[in-house]
Amino acid sequence: MDLQLDIFGDQADASSLAADAGDALADPVAAEVVAGAAVVIAAHLRRVVARSSDRIAWLRARSQGVTATDAAKLSTPRSIHAVAMEKVSVRGFSGNAFTDHGRAREPHIARWVHDHFSLAPSDALFHSVPERRHLATPDCISDDGAVLAEIKTTSKAFDRIPKSYLRQIWWQQYVLGAERTLFVWEQHCEFVPVGPPRYQWVERDEDEIAALVDRADRLLELLAR
Repeated sequence: MDLQLDIFGDQADASSLAADAGDALADPVAAEVVAGAAVVIAAHLRRVVARSSDRIAWLRARSQGVTATDAAKLSTPRSIHAVAMEKVSVRGFSGNAFTDHGRAREPHIARWVHDHFSLAPSDALFHSVPERRHLATPDCISDDGAVLAEIKTTSKAFDRIPKSYLRQIWWQQYVLGAERTLFVWEQHCEFVPVGPPRYQWVERDEDEIAALVDRADRLLELLAR
């Protein structure tokens, strides 16, 4: 199917303590004791490498590892070489009208995801537990990191998730240690949204993840030459 999709953390009362704890959880290097009470920081928050709000640091970190965007393209041995060439190229894809629309719509769709599924928007780039160069920036994430959301916009209707986006989703699940992902897409006609977002759950697939990890490691070997 030919689709054009856009890529797109003394005594205090309970309420004030919760607010302070929320601030601490938003920062992966925050103090673990707030107002005299221990705060448990979710394990995935200790693996934040950078945030897209600091675009230069985020892009630099992404260039040094394998991201979910890279993983989406890792379908064959030939593709591994192609992605390697892209990553060492001085010039990269800077976007177009479709990706610009996707970036503009993402915060609005993320708000819908939060309202309906309680998954919070995230701009954090995470590394995996076994390999710091395996990276992912999920669009939305649950408090414990077990559930993710991936957001897309599309100019054409589709009834199943393209395999490249499934690879992206499975890679994010691997990096975060997540069990499932809410894939959300919003269709548009000439950049005007058509109806509410649609969604589909994607479960973790260990076989697909193992294949992606193998290809990603081969990509890193090529980049190290």
